[in-house]
Amino acid sequence: MTSAIPKPHNWAGNVVFRASGLSRPSSAEELQRLVAASACVRALGTGHSFSPVADTTGLLISVAGLPPLIEPDTTAGTVTVAAGLRYSDIAPVLNNLGLALPNLASLPHLSVAGAVATGTHGSGNRNGSLATSVVGLELVTASGELITVRRAGRSMGGDFAGMVVALGTLGVVTAITLRTLPAFTVRQYVYEGIGFEAALGHLDEITGAGYSVSMFTGWQARAFTQTWVKLADAAASPPADSWLGGALAVDDLHPVPGMPAANCTPQRGSPGPWHERLPHFRPEFTPSAGAELQTEYLVNRPAAAGVLAALADISDQLAPVTQVSEVRTVAADELWLSPAYERDSVAFHFTWVPDLAAVSPVLAAVEAIMAPAAGRPHWGKIHAARPERVAALYPRLDDFGALARQLDPARKFGNEMVDSLLSA
Repeated sequence: MTSAIPKPHNWAGNVVFRASGLSRPSSAEELQRLVAASACVRALGTGHSFSPVADTTGLLISVAGLPPLIEPDTTAGTVTVAAGLRYSDIAPVLNNLGLALPNLASLPHLSVAGAVATGTHGSGNRNGSLATSVVGLELVTASGELITVRRAGRSMGGDFAGMVVALGTLGVVTAITLRTLPAFTVRQYVYEGIGFEAALGHLDEITGAGYSVSMFTGWQARAFTQTWVKLADAAASPPADSWLGGALAVDDLHPVPGMPAANCTPQRGSPGPWHERLPHFRPEFTPSAGAELQTEYLVNRPAAAGVLAALADISDQLAPVTQVSEVRTVAADELWLSPAYERDSVAFHFTWVPDLAAVSPVLAAVEAIMAPAAGRPHWGKIHAARPERVAALYPRLDDFGALARQLDPARKFGNEMVDSLLSA
């Protein structure tokens, strides 16, 4: 069913979609008919992107109404899930089967397809983005044909490496097959007050201290107000009470000062299943009301200390417009449009106040720091980089453009953001 929606918008409200309508098909067959009959189509996930990556002047299609498939294959070590499901929908089911995903994002509220398509990630020196778990895709192409593509062997290889993080521009994904692991237990600890100077000298030690590590700051002081360390070995000894000048927190905390810790996953070493500790936020709570803007850049690990030092030098500009910033690591991958393509990365994330006029000059200052470090902006966040600069950061962009022309010669799945990138 297609409905007219004069001003649909994303979760944060900063992007008003220009779509002529929104459709929520209940079957793959209905979706195929809609795509085949439409001149311009984009898929819409949970709306957590702050950029216009899902925007269109044509038809927006939500796949959240498709049958809620969760089909594990214990022999292959995979699970096939409906693309519109959220990670919070599939993770408990997997855990009950003794299975896990290698990593999760801060928010379990994200749709699987949306997170994968934009290269969204969690944290960890050895943990790739959520898209690196993908071993198969089912999607509806521009002609309305339903096709299935699979990863060949251990390497992403071939065109498959260009089809996973694809920004919704190759078709409407209906199902995704993910690699699974045996379920595991995680304990989470938080340190308060690790100074920037200590972090600059011990960045590898900090990010390697756990299965997943996130460092938070509001830039008001030259310190990370909180450093979250998630340990996957439940039998390991608890960490020391003090570390690099920081103190182990004695209460559960929220990374944004003043926000209730009850919204966050349990801390202070309380053991729990992977899906209840790897995200920062509980699925039953909304972490905020969307009253924010977000930016994120991923830089090559060797450049991270210099970027952090440069950001600290403009902390007087950052602090007034920042709710919180997070620094975390992402492992390199082979996916053509992944922000972590072929380089182990450090991600610098900014949650801004919801005031674009106030944020814009500060964002330009951040971009001036990120540009010489070849910082790749997250596809789902706002940034100040021009399309030609972003395009230059992706060595396989021409290959991706050729793949897009092959699958969608009339650019049915294009939009202003993606088309400007491919024409840069």
